[in-house]
Amino acid sequence: MTSKLTITLLALGAAAAPLAAQTKITGAGSTFSNILYTDWMQTYNKAHPDVQFNYQSIGSGGGIRQFSDKTVDFGASDAPMSDSAMAAIGNNVLHIPTEMGGVPPTYNLPGVEQQLKFTGPVLADIYLGTITKWNDARIVADNPGVKLPDMDIVVVHRSDGSGTSFIFTDYLTKVSPEWASKVGKGTAVNWPVGLGAKGSEGVSATVKQTPGAIGYVELGYALVNHLPVGAVKNKAGKFVAASIASVTAAAAGAMKAMGPNTDFRVSITDPDGADAYPISSFTWMLVHKNYDDAAKAKAIIQYTWWGLTQGQSRCGELGYAPIPKALQPWLEARLKSITADGHPVWSGPAGR
Repeated sequence: MTSKLTITLLALGAAAAPLAAQTKITGAGSTFSNILYTDWMQTYNKAHPDVQFNYQSIGSGGGIRQFSDKTVDFGASDAPMSDSAMAAIGNNVLHIPTEMGGVPPTYNLPGVEQQLKFTGPVLADIYLGTITKWNDARIVADNPGVKLPDMDIVVVHRSDGSGTSFIFTDYLTKVSPEWASKVGKGTAVNWPVGLGAKGSEGVSATVKQTPGAIGYVELGYALVNHLPVGAVKNKAGKFVAASIASVTAAAAGAMKAMGPNTDFRVSITDPDGADAYPISSFTWMLVHKNYDDAAKAKAIIQYTWWGLTQGQSRCGELGYAPIPKALQPWLEARLKSITADGHPVWSGPAGR
């Protein structure tokens, strides 16, 4: 399975339509969002054959880099751009949350049928290399009644710049002082132990092929690859599995802290709430505040708005949580603010 998945969606009926009538949109970044974005682009293209998409699932770090270099029209990331990265491109960027997702630990443990439970400190110590056996006393204590084998733990992590890694390490930094001081958070970190794999596709494949392995992926990849996922103990002391409901619950606290002028760069890992899944995040499309090409800018805005409205109905089936509807007026205002050569290009949804 390749870690770099290029999705080229040619317009239906392109043979009948002149090439000049097509607007070509290129994007790159998040593998976390790739399953959903692929579905959206295919569905949108059927209704809008005049728009042609090319999206490269290369990881959030690569997406931010290509977006910043203007080699693609939009980026996709599970880690927000830093203030310095935004300043480097003249702050010509908007973060548009398109969905929410959970990052569960996934594992390959032959003979174990029960869902395993993990605390944050245990996950941190596994990835620090402190816990090396599946029958370690701390894992056993969290999983009463489960016969855990005397098997080495094979740690798997991302080898590329990854928003999924950012989410996972952001969480570990909050729950493990040792992780915070020795490793920290980021799209790419100096992993103390483990095997590196490119993309969520690569991590999923490596875990699936390696007995004793543990990794972390977006929930949709675990579901597609029929991998078990662990429940994680949240701040309220409850073991919770990643699901649409538990990721939505994780966003509830962040929603209270946001206002109409938010830039949406918020972390929702290790949140309050009895039903919240602790390794959750918004994911973002990165779009420019000002484009050079008005037709391209309008096509990007209209596609993004479609994803934020009609496209949200596809989230649940694919393992994502939809964006809260309360955010839609704020998101619409951001999209209306996008310009081409300084001039507005979209006045809002048709019919208003």
